[in-house]
Amino acid sequence: MLSYDELAPPERELWDAFPEGRHVDLRSGVRVAEGGRWSPERTVRAAVIVALLLGANTAQPGAVACLRLAGARISGHLNLAGAQIAYALWLEDCWFEESVNLLGASTQTLVITGSHVPGIEAYAARIEGTLDLRRSVVRKLASSPFNHVSTALSLSDARVTGGMLLNGAEISAPGGWAVAAGGLVMEGGVTCNGGFVARGEVRLPGAQLPGGLFMQGAQLVSPGPRGTALALDNASGSTFDFSAGFTANGTVRVRGTRISNNLTFEGAVLNGLPGGHGASLAAPLMQAVDFDFTLAQPPSGTVDLRGAQVSNLYDSDHSWPEVVELDGFVYGSIKTDKGRGRREAVGRRDSVARRVAWIRRSPGYNPQPYEQLASWYRKAGHDDDARRVLLAKQRHRRQTLSRASRIWGHLLDTTVGYGYRPWLADVWLLALTLLGTLSFGAHSPTPVKRGEGAPFQPLVYTFDLLIPIGGLGQRTAWYWPHDGLQWLAYLLIAFGWLLTTAVIAGVTRALQKN
Repeated sequence: MLSYDELAPPERELWDAFPEGRHVDLRSGVRVAEGGRWSPERTVRAAVIVALLLGANTAQPGAVACLRLAGARISGHLNLAGAQIAYALWLEDCWFEESVNLLGASTQTLVITGSHVPGIEAYAARIEGTLDLRRSVVRKLASSPFNHVSTALSLSDARVTGGMLLNGAEISAPGGWAVAAGGLVMEGGVTCNGGFVARGEVRLPGAQLPGGLFMQGAQLVSPGPRGTALALDNASGSTFDFSAGFTANGTVRVRGTRISNNLTFEGAVLNGLPGGHGASLAAPLMQAVDFDFTLAQPPSGTVDLRGAQVSNLYDSDHSWPEVVELDGFVYGSIKTDKGRGRREAVGRRDSVARRVAWIRRSPGYNPQPYEQLASWYRKAGHDDDARRVLLAKQRHRRQTLSRASRIWGHLLDTTVGYGYRPWLADVWLLALTLLGTLSFGAHSPTPVKRGEGAPFQPLVYTFDLLIPIGGLGQRTAWYWPHDGLQWLAYLLIAFGWLLTTAVIAGVTRALQKN
């Protein structure tokens, strides 16, 4: 047990100020980064802070005890593992010789701002208030009993009743985990704005963030051991904001993440891994209301949206890389930012072409992205655009078929557009009718039985050849001694059968799909 006589002058000042919650300021203009050279007049032992927080100097009646210290060099290990702390801790512009251990501790508001700390271990901690690490530099822990990877800030399975503030903080564990917070439960929001920098993976899998996660302008400059910059797998929250210059050098993972409001990457830069390998955004099975993917520039890696569900998708010309996984991606509407506040006009032919090209970025053939896009066009009242999308789907599918099936597919496409362009059959019928009428009208046929049958009519004769079912009495009553015209008659009969078969097959296919 510490005695008052053993305390150094700055420690006595802190001891006397604690019961009344008074602020002890030891700052003298020297930068925190040079805290290792601070004089003994600015040094406070960690053991003194621990003793005060555990009740060594009880509060005065009518006052709220609180440890408020600024500009101190804190020597020794600040070990509060398992402690039940009834007082708030405010440390500002301090320099720590060793890490802070809050393993399994229960404490009030914890503020460590503008300080240099060699790691914070707060696994399974309970913080009744706010965790404030603004402007602090937190370096990796020398070792952690719960992580096999070097970690700077450990908050796994912790619970914070207020918010967490990391604005302007620098959390560094290059090649390791800058933040390990799997299973974190936050009743408030997590704010990482104002120049937040993470060197190493930021991990929040399974975190519950009802107050949201805000990382506007944050810089994730060094990926973790698996090339991941940010892991939010199976997390949940209200709003996840990665906008205003947010930059990630590594994969951003939101697999299975449930977002009750908005997920935004407006103006963000997703660099992925060097050389464009791997995914820039991995979001399979993600759920959100609004998904704003209007990036500042195209991602260097792939974007995986397989099985994701959003109500509203916002994108731009800079949103999509060369490879986009879209199988199972479901959305209620799409709005494209064309720049300067203008939105893409739905219903324009180039809009459909852009969307089909977007789907074609997905590896292989998958029918669902086409069906989803066509469904959206139908809901928007643009049935013609929906048919264009479904026609593009059939053309893409054709590339996966056998040679014979591809030939039949080309025939269906040319004649009736797979049933989505039935008017093409009228064009073919008109062209063939004109060809037959002009060719047969320039010559005289020979009757099969002289003096019997109706007079020869080139137009009716051509129709009789092209219509495979029934008859108009012309085809069986006349024949051509001229071999060329007889072969033309045979060809028109064949074209008639092919055209009729294609129309029936194409229209049936279209009706079944619709």
